[in-house]
Amino acid sequence: MLKIYHNARCSKSRQTLELIQQAGQDVEVVDYLKNPPTAEEINRLLQKLDMKPGQLIRQGEAIFKENYKGRQLTDHELIAAMVAHPVLIERPIVVKGDKAVLGRPPENVQQLL
Repeated sequence: MLKIYHNARCSKSRQTLELIQQAGQDVEVVDYLKNPPTAEEINRLLQKLDMKPGQLIRQGEAIFKENYKGRQLTDHELIAAMVAHPVLIERPIVVKGDKAVLGRPPENVQQLL
């Protein structure tokens, strides 16, 4: 079973979900803006993605620019920012077991299908 951390307003997230559904895969959809992941969950996602927090944060978002731009943030501080402001989490993230991919581009999900 796949899990997608999904934002319905994001075209890449919608396209990724559509690819999963077209493949006939069972998928759990997590609206991470309404149900934000904890710091522990973000850490687990980062491990599965093989990424650092700075690679998962959306630095172009207004919240980031207003609150964090130009600051040297530790990994812990970046994760805390994503917990406090889930809109800063790059999307979509698709998880299958101990692996995960970022759906940018959406075709990345093919690695898990």
